[in-house]
Amino acid sequence: MAQISLRNVSKFYKGDVRAVDNVNLGIENKEFLVLVGPSGCGKSTTLRMIAGLEEVSEGEIRIGDSMVNDVPAKDRNLAMVFQNYALYPHMTVFENMAFGLKLRKYPASEIQRRVGEAAEILGIKKLLERKPGQLSGGERQRVALGRAIVRKPVAFLFDEPLSNLDAKMRVQMRTEIHKLRMRLQTTFIYVTHDQTEAMTLGDRIAVMKDGKIQQCADPISVYDKPANKFVASFIGLPPMNFMNGKIIKKERKYYFDEGKFQVKIVEDMYNTLVPYEGKEITFGIRAEDIYDKLFVAVAPLENTIQATCEVVEPMGSEVFLYLNSGKNQFIARVGAHNRPEVNRDMDLVFDMSKVHFFDKETESTIL
Repeated sequence: MAQISLRNVSKFYKGDVRAVDNVNLGIENKEFLVLVGPSGCGKSTTLRMIAGLEEVSEGEIRIGDSMVNDVPAKDRNLAMVFQNYALYPHMTVFENMAFGLKLRKYPASEIQRRVGEAAEILGIKKLLERKPGQLSGGERQRVALGRAIVRKPVAFLFDEPLSNLDAKMRVQMRTEIHKLRMRLQTTFIYVTHDQTEAMTLGDRIAVMKDGKIQQCADPISVYDKPANKFVASFIGLPPMNFMNGKIIKKERKYYFDEGKFQVKIVEDMYNTLVPYEGKEITFGIRAEDIYDKLFVAVAPLENTIQATCEVVEPMGSEVFLYLNSGKNQFIARVGAHNRPEVNRDMDLVFDMSKVHFFDKETESTIL
């Protein structure tokens, strides 16, 4: 177990391609950190540099007090779990899990003990004599985890380990990884493009785009206080709704003017937004902060707008409403009982205490 730190780490490829650009990141001992972002954002490259599978172009990677830039992957005492499981098809489950220990010339009794312990933790003792071709996807992933566990590394590195599983199995395996983390009490670094995995697994999540970390914080902070428009759009399902408009002042009150409607800004936000009076700005509101007026006990007129409901999408415990204000399209997430008529106008209430504002040019958050 150890701290891992990245100091001004970059990765260049031919043609001046910056896969990772000046990343600074500290992972604490026993922390579960998730690197999340779209394909090509540099998250897997960052993980592979930590593992020693990619060379660092600039900067330092440290494990504990030691810089490991020039330390081979096999000597870093890190265990990596890959997306494609990377199991040997001709070996049994036991042999796959024991293979790394045999290469390091551990005694047979120690190998037997470690494989047995890992198999017990993962619930795969009955599978030890089978070969990978006889296993389901979830069982193969458990074997890949077991192969990592037996090494007793200082940290576990996961590169999109659940992306090959179906939706139900992904949920189950997320639970298993949670349990594993609590039992092993060691450092986890986990790469995914799935924001649900990031939000549910990580102590902190680092959101990446174009090789740079856009924000690194605990999941709730990233969700409630995104650093910029990209983070706000990437974290959350459905994504945050965005509308361009202006900040205007009427009778000592400030409003966001979308063009087709105006909503009153809460007074706590006035001081921050005063410099933007009369300027174009981006307004953001999450789907769950838009309500059908019929189901709101007190609906302030200044926070109420009218829009056309174009699609009603039942999701079981909730319903997504796809709406059109005449200028912008946006989504509301409402209760399962709420089924308005399609292609009819409806009154909607915005929770203005939970809205976000972004600078139109820099896309940084204003509040």
